[in-house]
Amino acid sequence: MDRIAYRLADIVARFGGRVEGDAGTEVNQVATLDSAGPLQIAFLTNSKYRKQLESTNAAAVIVAEPDVAATKLPRIVCDNPYSYFAKLSALLNPLAVFAAGIHPSAVIGAGAKIAPSAHIAAHVTIGEGVSIGEGCVIMSGCSIGANAVLGENTRLYPRVVVYHDCVLGNNVIAHSGAVVGADGFGIAMEAGAWLKIPQIGRALIGNDVEIGANTTIDRGALDDTVIEDGVKLDNQIQIAHNVRIGAHTAIAGCVGIAGSATIGRYCRIGGSAGILGHLSIADGVEISSFTLISKSIREKGVYSGIYPFSEKDSWLKNAAHLRHLDEMATRIKLLEKEIELIKGRD
Repeated sequence: MDRIAYRLADIVARFGGRVEGDAGTEVNQVATLDSAGPLQIAFLTNSKYRKQLESTNAAAVIVAEPDVAATKLPRIVCDNPYSYFAKLSALLNPLAVFAAGIHPSAVIGAGAKIAPSAHIAAHVTIGEGVSIGEGCVIMSGCSIGANAVLGENTRLYPRVVVYHDCVLGNNVIAHSGAVVGADGFGIAMEAGAWLKIPQIGRALIGNDVEIGANTTIDRGALDDTVIEDGVKLDNQIQIAHNVRIGAHTAIAGCVGIAGSATIGRYCRIGGSAGILGHLSIADGVEISSFTLISKSIREKGVYSGIYPFSEKDSWLKNAAHLRHLDEMATRIKLLEKEIELIKGRD
């Protein structure tokens, strides 16, 4: 495939920054400093990789102001090389273009409204009353339930399932195996058996949301599950019923969020973290990987709860001590009182 090359001058005209060196240098792809070749542009975000600037074969690099003098290569100077790289990569690697139309094998329910510019691939099932906006791409094997709504330029990769009545906004990306709107885990015990509680809410997905492969977003039990604009979800995340995730929050893979938890805006949650139900997380909170959140977080900050690993026998001993912490704390308090009494006699 022939790639389009851009001059550095054209790139800064589009994204800002300035050029040091030959502004006529052309690039057609991004790469790391270590692997870049001719016609490729690399980036430097961490000073510990400055040494790689000496040996890189990149045609140009993206650097911040403190690193301008670290290389003689043509370079784009900007405030945030990593975000600049992201924008440039999107320019050089645009999403695949799909022809408008509906594949003959697709099953379209009565009353469904599909924009003329939408692409509906093979073996897609679209339920009754569904609305699909302009520029949507629905790839093979997807299933969209009755009365669901997809906004403009939303893209579903193969075998995504959107349940009935759910709403996806504009520019949503859902990767293969994602499920939006499955029943939440609502059950009640009676006479020794579990009764299913019908989940009658919806899942509402805002604009510019990305949903990773095999991530599941349950519908609400009564009210809706809500994912606000700009949220980025990695692969294999479980979001339970009635959860609300604030705008522009990013969540890494394998996170589990229990029912009715509320997560603020601009949060960052590391991989395999767990958040218990009915908790509130403030805006701007960062949760480290593998951390279990068992109570609400009211203030912005970084929160970690990772128990360090150690050699097995040592870990077992420490785990045994943990069982007696309550008893030890009580004994320490008693000892402190005795020490105070002894001091009082002196």
